Amino acid sequence: MTQRLTIAHSPCPNDTFAFHAWTHGLLPEAPGLAVTLADIDVTNGLAERGGADLLKISYAALPYVLDEYVLLPCGGALGHGCGPLVLTRSEDGPAGSGPKWLAGRRVAVPGVRSTAYLLFRLWAARAVPGGVGDIVVMPFHEIMPAVRDGEADAGLVIHEARFTYRQYGLHRLADMGEEWEAGTGRPIPLGAIVARRALGEEQLRAVARAAADSVRFAWDHPSASRPYVLEHAQEMAPDVIEQHIGLYVNDYTADLGEGGYAAVRQLLGRSAAEGLVPAVTPSALEFPGTRWAASSEISRGGS
Repeated sequence: MTQRLTIAHSPCPNDTFAFHAWTHGLLPEAPGLAVTLADIDVTNGLAERGGADLLKISYAALPYVLDEYVLLPCGGALGHGCGPLVLTRSEDGPAGSGPKWLAGRRVAVPGVRSTAYLLFRLWAARAVPGGVGDIVVMPFHEIMPAVRDGEADAGLVIHEARFTYRQYGLHRLADMGEEWEAGTGRPIPLGAIVARRALGEEQLRAVARAAADSVRFAWDHPSASRPYVLEHAQEMAPDVIEQHIGLYVNDYTADLGEGGYAAVRQLLGRSAAEGLVPAVTPSALEFPGTRWAASSEISRGGS
């Protein structure tokens, strides 16, 4: 195949690691790619405008784009112990009062269509009587400095912030992933890879194979992607990069499987029931040639 497809994903280590082989032409059977690196809030917006053939988006944004895009069964980010965190400047007050301290507070989030914010809304509806105050959207790398400097009372953070928030003098008030896993027993759906339905069934299957092969190539040749990953993670310490990749590139990245699809259905179904996203039918999540989306909800262990 020689057609060059457009793809937009984040510059985060998990994405540059997973897509390095495909991006750099190391998969002979894969279609060529023209890559745009952008923050997740940007790629969510691109998907709603039909702005690329393939995109990494938030699962929270998926219900809004399923008419034009199909969910790939690989390449995304799900897992255990990898959920968004709610951070504050000080333990004084929050430590004594718990989540109710957030009532009326200004909270910085990484996008209104981010999965982090969707999980936060599901949690806050039960945990914060009276609701939080103002919500301000920021690029995820600006949230911790904003909380540290008092521009926000709390921040909802993702990605490597899980490993670095203490460096900003911040404290964890709540872990959205712990809340989700305790309540569901499912992995946490974070980021999805979607492809334009108009590509057609044959090319969609080729794209899915390429995404899965790229992940497996990265695992088999971990040093090959290092310069590319480092180029786009210049402010991140090497040990943080390794932790980031180890947490967010896992079995579900190579293959959503029955457990992954079940987690996605549960997140979107519960969110739709609470009026937070449009309802999604199970058939809308089906991918050509796969059986998982229509199968029974059997969770697999591991991540």
